[in-house]
Amino acid sequence: MSNPAPVSHQTYPCADCGAQLQFAPGTTALSCPYCGAQQQIAPQQRKVVEHAYSELGEKTRRDPADAAPNLFVCTGCRAHTESDAWSDVCQFCSAPVVADQFDPDLVAPEAVVPFKLDKSGAREALKAWVASRWFAPNAFKKVSEAESLKSTYLPHWTWDADTTSTYRGERGEHYYVERDGKRERRTRWHRAHGTVRRSFDDVVVPATSHVAGDHLDDLAKDWDTSAAQAFQPQYLSGHFTQRYEVGPEQGLEAAKQKMAPVIRSDVKRDIGGDAQRIHQVDTVYGNLTYKLLLLPVWLLAYLFNGKTWQVLVSGQTGRIEGERPWSAWKITFAVLAALIVLAGVVYLLYTNQ
Repeated sequence: MSNPAPVSHQTYPCADCGAQLQFAPGTTALSCPYCGAQQQIAPQQRKVVEHAYSELGEKTRRDPADAAPNLFVCTGCRAHTESDAWSDVCQFCSAPVVADQFDPDLVAPEAVVPFKLDKSGAREALKAWVASRWFAPNAFKKVSEAESLKSTYLPHWTWDADTTSTYRGERGEHYYVERDGKRERRTRWHRAHGTVRRSFDDVVVPATSHVAGDHLDDLAKDWDTSAAQAFQPQYLSGHFTQRYEVGPEQGLEAAKQKMAPVIRSDVKRDIGGDAQRIHQVDTVYGNLTYKLLLLPVWLLAYLFNGKTWQVLVSGQTGRIEGERPWSAWKITFAVLAALIVLAGVVYLLYTNQ
């Protein structure tokens, strides 16, 4: 990795008390955490742009891990903070620092979905989620009281594509025969081939490896990417922003994996009949475009029985995905209770015969 590089960055001092303003979730304003003063974020005239994949050039081959960390210089206490993030806080005075220019060898964020859920809202969602984990240990209930919820913008790639897929397969048609007095179903197979087309819009794939990909994929089921705003650094102030670690080429392959089952469903529908076999599908991706999108997540990592567990709360919808411990004695008790109930039912049936 290269030596830390100074980065152009922004701070937003409060006009009333001089403290640093932070983006207030659920609003379009920066807010002072001390005196409560607010400053509206000026509407962005620039529209969110989908970029042609063919224009990425060398950036597709640049390993993000080789990029130099950012060197922030706090305007409050003049301390230097070295970070791989695009927004962070000064490690000495906790003032927020936000990059407004980016490494020219990396893809810059195009858009951001601002936090809609504040910390108290995230904690309420977490409390409800914890209460619904019936087979978790009792001590797990204290997780909802955790103070370590961290508001984080996580980088994601979104992909648009017009796909044309040619396929070879077989169409199955059921018919029935009588054999030994029984009616058996059989299938007559016919060769099938054809072409299907599908347009994809905003296929979302994570661009970070710091968070479990399956949890982020589950959160992606609820993201409303139409709420994305053209990038403005003000939305990041007071919140941590992870720089992407998964490059665009890897992101594209992950997006194709998400497109594949949809295309296979289209192929089966096109083959028709009662059953389908797919032998080969060849897909051409046209009008391939992308953007780097920052999505809001409240992150919680907690230690339980010597193991670190991770929970994610969507900063847009409140949806929760994460890991939880299991209580062996609660599960055992539930199984025993079920067996007792079953034994009672069997006994009543037997005595009533």
